[in-house]
Amino acid sequence: MVEPPATDSESAFAQTAGKQLLVFGGVAFVAIAILMLALQALTNLMASNTTTAQAIDDVNNMISIAIREEPPQLNSTVATDASSGMIIGHVFEGLLRMNAKDQLEAGIAHKWHVTDTQVHFWLRTDARWSDGSTITAQDFVFGWQTALSPEVASEYAFLLFHIKNGRAINAGELPASELGVSTPNDFELIVQLERPVAFFDKMVTFPTYLPVPQKFYQATAGKYGADASELLYSGPYTISNWVHGSSLLLEKNEHYWDKDRIAIDKINIAYITSDSTASLNFFKDDKIATTTLTAENLDSALEERWQIKKHQDGAIFFLEFNHRKSHITQNYNLRRSMQLVLDMEELVYKVTKLPGYLPGESLFPEFLMGVETHFRKEYPATKNVLDRVRAREHIKLAKHELGLEAIPPLMLLTGDNAVSNIQAEWVQASLKKHLDLDIRIDKQIFKQRLAKMTAGEFDMVLAGWGPDYDDPLTFGDLFASWNLNNRGRYASDAMDGFISQVQDSVDPATRMRLFAQIQQLVYDDVVILPMYERGVTYVVHPRLKGMKRRVIGPQVDFTNAYIEPVSVN
Repeated sequence: MVEPPATDSESAFAQTAGKQLLVFGGVAFVAIAILMLALQALTNLMASNTTTAQAIDDVNNMISIAIREEPPQLNSTVATDASSGMIIGHVFEGLLRMNAKDQLEAGIAHKWHVTDTQVHFWLRTDARWSDGSTITAQDFVFGWQTALSPEVASEYAFLLFHIKNGRAINAGELPASELGVSTPNDFELIVQLERPVAFFDKMVTFPTYLPVPQKFYQATAGKYGADASELLYSGPYTISNWVHGSSLLLEKNEHYWDKDRIAIDKINIAYITSDSTASLNFFKDDKIATTTLTAENLDSALEERWQIKKHQDGAIFFLEFNHRKSHITQNYNLRRSMQLVLDMEELVYKVTKLPGYLPGESLFPEFLMGVETHFRKEYPATKNVLDRVRAREHIKLAKHELGLEAIPPLMLLTGDNAVSNIQAEWVQASLKKHLDLDIRIDKQIFKQRLAKMTAGEFDMVLAGWGPDYDDPLTFGDLFASWNLNNRGRYASDAMDGFISQVQDSVDPATRMRLFAQIQQLVYDDVVILPMYERGVTYVVHPRLKGMKRRVIGPQVDFTNAYIEPVSVN
């Protein structure tokens, strides 16, 4: 964990402790150290927002909530996970945003114009950072150049490849100054496109396209986004307190240009826990204003007669293989054998048993639109037919090709939470039962799982992907050889060719045909095994109104929410 810079008082303590050691010996030093640790623990407890959590706090115009995972960091140029995305969506704003009806609308840019070759944005002159300084077009240029820097190694740099020279800069072939953006003045930003892009304006709502203040960023000496004090904020809220591993407190940003729209003054993220039972009890005890439900606690929610809401969040989850040559999962026949025995309907309906979940059939979830209707209606995914006899034949072929008498144990990387645990154990039991494969489960906390995925330290991983923008390409380019979110490093000339063609096309019918070819290749080459599309079942305090669950953007959005006054009747 990255800690904030040492304060003067910390440095003074170190110097004083050294002097005391000379006079009194080691015992005194240890005593002082213990005292300081105790004081720090007390400070953290006092700073924590959990002790007085109230679902609805009318006095402070505040709501309290819980999140499952702590954001690894909040640097928008490198953030990749949904937990960070939820916080980023409340404390930052970019050129454009999605409104309460999931339509694109003005953000820091009050107007924009799109052509085949360029996009022109005009920024508000009253948009401010949280320290009161003006947000300028150059802040966007610096943020984009930073995300493209080879040294930063942003896994989302590819989203900026649509800008002229973006890919070459990321590859180290051109300097950042060659990025196809210009700023005629502080409030105009002109973007030259590498090729016509049918959806570029939709992409700028994503965190990688956020502005970054250059002087502040450089002053953090590599710690930008690691703590509340290591950020300036462009959005509706600021982080006034962040007790790592415990809580965060968001407070209304008084310098935000649209602050009058923000009805809730404070969002107290009072708990960080993946324990669904604990979260349910927090909601029941009126300590948090909303919580998701699981198969384990749905019955309890029904007994309480709460109003239960449902939402299809657009995320897909899949078993991803490591395609690197150093891993035997790069063998097609081994992967195909698993495809023929893992029953995703059994996983969803008999194992996971969560309302709203759909068995996985495709890389592309059902919500995505095609030309006239939903893409999956226009191009249905190939139905996977289970065949355990053929699966064993593929295992024999795999052993022959690999020169092995037996397949060695395979490492399955997964998260350390209840849902991941039961799913990983199901995969383990199914592959043992039907193929006699030994699967070793590697459970990791969220941050460490991300690190091991990035490093390729797995044979298989339970992975998931949510949409970054409103176009099928947000899923369609996931397994391009150059996409760093392709954690298993699948590489195929055919796949890269389809993706390049779809990037070069603005004709809807042509693009959808190419997406259908990508969908088929993912199945035929067993790039992944789609497991399920996630549905969310949740409850909300009856006085919290306007909370939005999104498919695009932060999964839970409180920026248009408000607290309903207590009825006097």
